[in-house]
Amino acid sequence: MRVAIARTGNEASQHFGYSDNFMIYDIEDNKVVKEAILPNPGHQPGFLPRFLKDNGVEVIIAGGMGSKAKEIFQGFNIHTITGLSGTVDDILQSFLNNSLVGTNETCNHDH
Repeated sequence: MRVAIARTGNEASQHFGYSDNFMIYDIEDNKVVKEAILPNPGHQPGFLPRFLKDNGVEVIIAGGMGSKAKEIFQGFNIHTITGLSGTVDDILQSFLNNSLVGTNETCNHDH
């Protein structure tokens, strides 16, 4: 499974579209077997869900995400987990332990 965490600094980005980059983790048997940093190519409405799909992402984790992006991810069968804060390492560990709980709230930022 390929998981992406939108990050700003070392924290979950509060708006995934404006994150610095995406931490990409390939996970097998609840263990990270490969990780990489995927730079954010820039925010354009509707672009990032396809970009992440094309990079094999199956789960996207972020602090916040707009409702349109969530709809697009859903159409690609990519699971979204939002409403999180904290470090990427802590979020990843919670995900691996099956204890990650997000609020799944959407953000309605006008940028």
